[in-house]
Amino acid sequence: MPPVGAVLRALVHLGPALASWAVLERGTATSRRSLSRRLRRAFAALGPTYVKLGQIVSAGDGVFPPELVEEFRLLRDRVPAEPFPTVRRTVEEDLGLPIEAVFAEFDEEPIAAASIAQVYRARLHGGVGVVVKVQRSTVASKVSEDVAALAWAAPLLIGRIPVASLANPPALVELFADTVTEELDFRLEAASMLDVAEVLWRAGQTALVVPRPHPDLVTRRVLVMERIEGFPWGDAAGMTAAGIDTAAVLRAALIAFVEGAMLFGVFHGDLHGGNLMVEEDGTVALLDFGITGRLDEGRRLAFLRLMVAATANDVPAQVEALRDLGALPADVDIAGIIDDLGLDRPVRDPTTMSADELAAEIRAISAALLGSGARLPKELMLFGKNLLFLNGAMATMAPDVDILGEVVAITTYFADRHGERIAQELGRTDLPATVDLDGVRAALGIAEPVESITYRELQARRELIARRMAAHRRDRRRRPPRPRPDGRGTSLP
Repeated sequence: MPPVGAVLRALVHLGPALASWAVLERGTATSRRSLSRRLRRAFAALGPTYVKLGQIVSAGDGVFPPELVEEFRLLRDRVPAEPFPTVRRTVEEDLGLPIEAVFAEFDEEPIAAASIAQVYRARLHGGVGVVVKVQRSTVASKVSEDVAALAWAAPLLIGRIPVASLANPPALVELFADTVTEELDFRLEAASMLDVAEVLWRAGQTALVVPRPHPDLVTRRVLVMERIEGFPWGDAAGMTAAGIDTAAVLRAALIAFVEGAMLFGVFHGDLHGGNLMVEEDGTVALLDFGITGRLDEGRRLAFLRLMVAATANDVPAQVEALRDLGALPADVDIAGIIDDLGLDRPVRDPTTMSADELAAEIRAISAALLGSGARLPKELMLFGKNLLFLNGAMATMAPDVDILGEVVAITTYFADRHGERIAQELGRTDLPATVDLDGVRAALGIAEPVESITYRELQARRELIARRMAAHRRDRRRRPPRPRPDGRGTSLP
């Protein structure tokens, strides 16, 4: 039996939103934006589980429609705060003391209010400034009910919409449930903070810092940690005015993120603008460790092989590594999937393809992935989502930096600093001396042998492709129905 109450609550909010869109706006020029806005409002009304789901979607630039990503970003900072008496009660219940016995000062207005928790400035007796993360009082029970409803509905979506078909809705719900329930225990988050801090120390990485949790003040619903001040991640103008090299900041964040995954199997799993801050000396502060990526030793080595193979443009080795990471079935035909996906063919520049050719290419790739049994393991999803965020951050932090030059610089960093260890772990006597830029260009969809390309230039190419695909969708809507091959009624092209 489905969780009736949670299902009905979802239908009450989502049903009218979808119905009014279908009646009033479907097929119009603003159809996708209107649907995105209606879904965002419904998710906000449904509460923390759906807000969290929307926040995950909002980090999916390049994966989800841009209108949906842009609209769902509003769920990051427009969550109403709980009343302070409720917050006080949670803090005192979990710490077992009156709030005045622990804190000399405790601001009643939060500095951030998210779907799972709220964050407050405070000061301990003795003068140490801290921030206090407090879980919303009813979030645990609501998440449990909503995840049960999503789990009941997910199998009904299999094969019904293209994105759901490719993404495997039951697996996505399982992944989401695993991720969101981890966030409900702040003791796990404190442990992750210490683990990532240790990784930075072991790697000799001084460009990033993790706030220290206060171990005596950590419970399931309350987390007291060191207060860090600095520039918001998106304030590139403020950083530049203070003499901070924003391109170097972005490069340091990327290196440390990849370093943690490749060499230690631990990385921050939810990078976005609200979880990063830049101190006045240019040091990047990592915040909010509710989601942390963890690779066991076998999958870490597979991930290491994947990254090294990508550097050398070794396609078979990349596919084998993806298989060992769980993205492909254990018995997958390596040569067959390379052929099906066209990975061994010369790259085609998507900006030179017609809209029909682009659509056909996407359909062919989707069909090949579905046929191969491809799936997206949690760690790969988190890693890819973070890469998409850092890629998008280049728009404000380093729009005119040469991407190919950055790839070479980062590859050289890993070869110089960790080359001996990487070669030993992979059982090799040496590593590729240089990065294969042909493979990098192919991954970017660039057919011609350009020597440099900036993010600004790359984004212009992407916008051209997006406009072409949007025109293709509008053209399909305008085409009249055509007779079905079996003579019964009509079908759309």
